[in-house]
Amino acid sequence: MTALVSIEQVVKGYVRGRQRVEVLHALDLTVAKGEFLALMGPSGSGKTTLLNLIGGLDRPDSGSITVAGQRIDQLSSGQLAKWRARNVGFIFQFYNLLPVLTAERNVEVPLLLTSLSSSERKRNVAAALELVGLADRAKHKPTELSGGQQQRVAIARALVADPTLLVCDEPTGDLDRETSESILQLLKLLNERQGKTIVMVTHDPRAAQYASRRLYVDKGSLAAAPLGVAA
Repeated sequence: MTALVSIEQVVKGYVRGRQRVEVLHALDLTVAKGEFLALMGPSGSGKTTLLNLIGGLDRPDSGSITVAGQRIDQLSSGQLAKWRARNVGFIFQFYNLLPVLTAERNVEVPLLLTSLSSSERKRNVAAALELVGLADRAKHKPTELSGGQQQRVAIARALVADPTLLVCDEPTGDLDRETSESILQLLKLLNERQGKTIVMVTHDPRAAQYASRRLYVDKGSLAAAPLGVAA
């Protein structure tokens, strides 16, 4: 399969007080185009740091990160922002919706950075909300939606610009089990029927079962994660 994400010998650390803490140690990772990868591991293991590097939200101290043929570690801040807008859809645990905007206006936000006309944006927004089953909630504000519906709006927002890659940080961490299952089924559907490449961080072994591959991040290194592993 064609590699969409290629990470080679990446090192990442942070300074805490007078001490430098290395989070990722010469890490290598390849994610195939069309793959659904779950990253598991204990808190502080480096999995969210790795996800942020893949999504271009952070930079490595050394090593290379190539996504869709682009060395994103070599881009300037401005170039990286434009690259993220074109290529990455972000789905977070707490939705990050703007409370004063309706569902459709929240979904439209990423498109405001593009050259699309108002009518084109409207069509794309309608299609994204239809895809996540919320066409009838387009005019509702976040406070008028359930947690699961808010996360579906967030997924529609992540999809609206047709990104190359979806990165998900604990996308079901704030939801009950039944709602979590429906969100995970939606992600699996987007992977299998829309061909979206997904990298998801999760603590939940049940959520990880929806992925086609699972890796365990611990002490800055990667290993295969068996199903049912405590994460």
